[in-house]
Amino acid sequence: MNQINPSELIQSGVHFGCRVSRWNPKMAPFIHGRRSLIHVIDIRQTVRGLLRARNFLQKLAAEGSQILWVGTKRQIKGVVTEAGERTGMPVVVERWIGGSLTNYTVIRSRLKRLEELEGREESGQLATLSKKEQSSLRRESRKINRNLGGIREMNGMPGAMVVVDPGREYNAVREARKMGVPVIGLLDTDCDPDMVDIVIPGNDDSLKSVRLLISYLVEAVEEGAAAAREVSAAAGSAERHEDIPEGEPRPTLGNKLPMPGAEAEQLAGATEEAKSEEAPAAEEAPAATEEAAAETKTDAPAS
Repeated sequence: MNQINPSELIQSGVHFGCRVSRWNPKMAPFIHGRRSLIHVIDIRQTVRGLLRARNFLQKLAAEGSQILWVGTKRQIKGVVTEAGERTGMPVVVERWIGGSLTNYTVIRSRLKRLEELEGREESGQLATLSKKEQSSLRRESRKINRNLGGIREMNGMPGAMVVVDPGREYNAVREARKMGVPVIGLLDTDCDPDMVDIVIPGNDDSLKSVRLLISYLVEAVEEGAAAAREVSAAAGSAERHEDIPEGEPRPTLGNKLPMPGAEAEQLAGATEEAKSEEAPAAEEAPAATEEAAAETKTDAPAS
């Protein structure tokens, strides 16, 4: 994974919090100070939250678990959609439908209805109906696809949920906590950190800020998924080798394929190496935070 660069966080405006009048007192541990009427977020806390979230997401992806990305703000819908496409994970960028987690069986029934309507459209059966019936069924299909299309590939409870602005996505966070799904939150100074399990304090309104923070998390999921594919491929090759009759020459791939135990050690070593590479980022963060507080102008944009 790429090393977290505190200077890059500063340039993206991650340290800009909300107005002082809108802050949540529970966010005090994550605030470095204030400049005029704007709170300045402690970049050290942002880096710490990113490190925790990246390690956790990489482990989940390596185990084959799904991660649900949630963000319904108009300016960040594209970023969340792109994250889902890059990782192949479900997303929610429109209105959160109540019961998406707590009443999952009903949600699956609606998705089956969508598949049924799409099948009728492809088979030409829909063309045999009257224009009024066709219009009604197509409208129903568009509505289901708009609200639930992002989670149609979700085959069960996700391993974790990444939420941009948990205060806005309160219903999603509440359902996740009720179902025991860990929540990773990108939250500003006006949010409640007690709602999420891993806190990543930062500007959750700026497109540039959210894109940078999400990109760090996407990289972790991609690396975890790649490690899972490598382990699966190694296990499959080992099984094929065991099926070869005794005495037959075994195929060689140039390099000896590691056994599952060695593969696990290799993955653990890679994780430790990533942590050691990212340690300097956490050390640079205090200086970057001081620099951010000094350079923040009095007319800094509010969240």
